[in-house]
Amino acid sequence: MDNRRYTFRTATITFFLVGPWISTFLLLGLWIGIPFPSAKASPGLVGIAPEKVADYIHTVIEADRSIYTVQIVNRMQEKGIVAATEHWEQDNAIPLPAQFLQHSGRLVAERGRGIRYRLIGLSPMYQRNGPATEFERKALTELQRHPDRPVTGIVSSGKKQYFQAIYSDRAVSSACVTCHNGHPLSPKRDFQLNDVMGGIAITIPLE
Repeated sequence: MDNRRYTFRTATITFFLVGPWISTFLLLGLWIGIPFPSAKASPGLVGIAPEKVADYIHTVIEADRSIYTVQIVNRMQEKGIVAATEHWEQDNAIPLPAQFLQHSGRLVAERGRGIRYRLIGLSPMYQRNGPATEFERKALTELQRHPDRPVTGIVSSGKKQYFQAIYSDRAVSSACVTCHNGHPLSPKRDFQLNDVMGGIAITIPLE
């Protein structure tokens, strides 16, 4: 891992996550902007390390998905009102919690801020959800051993550099376990509640 530290000038980013089933306004005060190595930063520069920025983003993502999973998916299914299914649009249902996160991540990426987040795993049902780089693959392996702390590093794409943090993604509800264990394309079918199913990869531009 590249051990250089970066700070960010002050700016505010607003995440506006919208789905056909729910509208969520997430206002997160982040100090994102032009990166400067902290050793060379001017004394008056107020900034924040990318590790903390990633932690803030992850906290909002987890809170939002927890509310959706517990207060909407679990509650609606327990009351027999509506089910969460993979093909929710065709089934007149609501998205699974993992789909909720993936769809909101795509919407954030489309906002053009350069921030991205997505779910990845070593045993995905669809290849597109597997690790895209060797760094992501190693991070997912490390999270199986140490799920309570993220794996972070500086990665490159072309001439651009990004800070990437990968957090463990646990099976937080029965819907997660049932979907993965029963899906015909799933290569792993013995997940239990609270197992590490993969990771949430958060990518932040450094320039």
